[in-house]
Amino acid sequence: MKRAQLLHNPRAGEKDFSKKELTKLIEAEGFDVAYSSVKKDGWDDFDDKTDFLVVAGGDGTVRRAAKALVNRKVLDKQFPIALLPHGTANNVATTLNISGEVSDIIRSWHKANKKKFDVGKVLGLDEDVFFLEGFGFGIFPKLMKVMKKMEDQVNENRDEKIKTARAVLYDVVLSYEPRQCKIIADDVDHSGKYILVEIMNTTSIGPNLGLSNSGDPGDGEFEVVLISEGHQKKFEEFLLSRINGKEDNYSFSTLKAKKIEVSWEGKDVHADDEILKIEKATAVSIEIQPGVLEFLVSE
Repeated sequence: MKRAQLLHNPRAGEKDFSKKELTKLIEAEGFDVAYSSVKKDGWDDFDDKTDFLVVAGGDGTVRRAAKALVNRKVLDKQFPIALLPHGTANNVATTLNISGEVSDIIRSWHKANKKKFDVGKVLGLDEDVFFLEGFGFGIFPKLMKVMKKMEDQVNENRDEKIKTARAVLYDVVLSYEPRQCKIIADDVDHSGKYILVEIMNTTSIGPNLGLSNSGDPGDGEFEVVLISEGHQKKFEEFLLSRINGKEDNYSFSTLKAKKIEVSWEGKDVHADDEILKIEKATAVSIEIQPGVLEFLVSE
């Protein structure tokens, strides 16, 4: 019998499942399970007898679990991660095509198909930063700042949260002033004025907006999405179509790279769901660490 360590965020999303419900569902599929709430101390003391970790929560919880694994010593046992997406956007799960009924997702773990997942590392700040989804400048970290101030006003419903965030992002884009960005990707200069520079590892970021549909988080390369001042109006139209539930054929300017050097004339910077405090233009270097993590996927 395979042993799973369940890492649960009981506050994620709409608080879908309790400890008792999740444990019962996992055990019903023949797995031995140990439970930990990520809101309590000691949740990251993993037993070496564990076969895999189960993260039940949103992207923030996935990042916390990933950080615990990334920080383990070289000789420590590493664990593949299985996801039960219960957050708002679930960008990591979306990228890995993990969705559907919880019981069906749990049943798929018997096949134990493993998908390598790269990690991005940012050098040049006060301390090294890593990311799973994306590191970027411009409108998305600005959106995060606005949404943080509004958190008491936003409906708990997932769909409403996504819709509200997209509407707020639209307002941000309408008034956002393009910033100069020096960006060198694999020794090629792409500097210019942008409202968004996003170094992505997942196919979607923020309020589940797919900006890099061809991205593969295990291919050893980043997808760099650039929205220049000349495309600001087109991006506004793209957001409107998403808010209204329509598709838009707008294609973003993207490029692939393994190492990127960036200097941004602005303060709006993020790594995944974390807003970074940068008071002046700072040159940073972003490197990819291939296949650091493994996730259990259905195919």
